[in-house]
Parts: sequence; structure tokens; C-alpha cells
Amino acid sequence: MTSLVDIETRAKKYAEAREHLAGIVAALNEGIEALKRDHMKRLKKAVADAAERHDALKALIEDAPELFVKPRTVVFHGIKLGYQKGKGKIEWDDADQVVRLIKKHFPEQADVLVATTERPAKDALAQLTAAELKKLGISVTDGGDAVFIKPADSAVDKMVDALLRDATEEVAA
Repeated sequence: MTSLVDIETRAKKYAEAREHLAGIVAALNEGIEALKRDHMKRLKKAVADAAERHDALKALIEDAPELFVKPRTVVFHGIKLGYQKGKGKIEWDDADQVVRLIKKHFPEQADVLVATTERPAKDALAQLTAAELKKLGISVTDGGDAVFIKPADSAVDKMVDALLRDATEEVAA
């Protein structure tokens, strides 16, 4: 028969195991922080250098769009670059007005084109033609061509991409 003493004894063993685990995790975190401190200066310099080279490459591509007609992309040294279709967007100034116009012009689609919060549904509206959107008072911005530079994917590449994205966004801001 199990007693509270048995349970208390097992609880103590479990607490000791958790303490041991917490110690390992703390040591691991200390090691990670030490590695970060040791490499951060080099990492920031490497990110800045890569961002600078990215911007220089982007400028070259932007200066020579005629080189990317057919094919629109090329791969050099594991870097895929060129032009791809940019993502357009739709926008409106007065959501209530767009809702009223949707109900007027497209009453049978209102449940799809208007979100239940009585705001225009961008995803559904994006399926309409430019002429239909114009009827609703929505302006359409063409996506146009946009330069892209994309390395092969790996865990390290994804981390480097994230660092570069942050660095290039900071420069742009």
C-alpha cells in the first residue's frame, strides 16, 4: 500500500532530477550567451558586409533589367536572382463606403466580400477585376516587377537571411 512517505520520497527524487536538469539548462544558456558575446562583433560586421554587398548586387540588377527578360532569373554561385512578379495590393479610404457599394453592386457576394465585422474582405476583393474594384471606390496598385535575391535554404541560410532582412530593413527605415 502506498503512503504519503512513499510519495514524498518520490517527490524528492523528482525535485532533485529537476534541479539537476535546471542546472544543465542554466549552464547551456550561460555557454550560449558567452558564445554570443564572443561572436557578436564579428557577426554584426559580417551582417553589415553582406547587407552592403546585397544592396550593391540589387543596384546592378536594377540597372540592367534587360538582362532578365528571358530567363527572368539566373543562379550564380548558389544565389538565385533576377526579377519576379511583385505582390500587388488593394486599398481603400472609407471601409464603410466600400461595404455599401459591395452591397449595392454585388449583393449576392456580400457575405464573401464583406467580413462579418462590416469591413471589406481583402482576400475576396482581390479576386475582383480592376473595373469592379473601381466601382467600389477601391484603388489598385500594380505589383510590377521586383528584384529578388535568394540563397539555397538551410538552417544557417535561414538565420543569415533573417539577420540580413533585419539589417536591410534598418537601413531602409
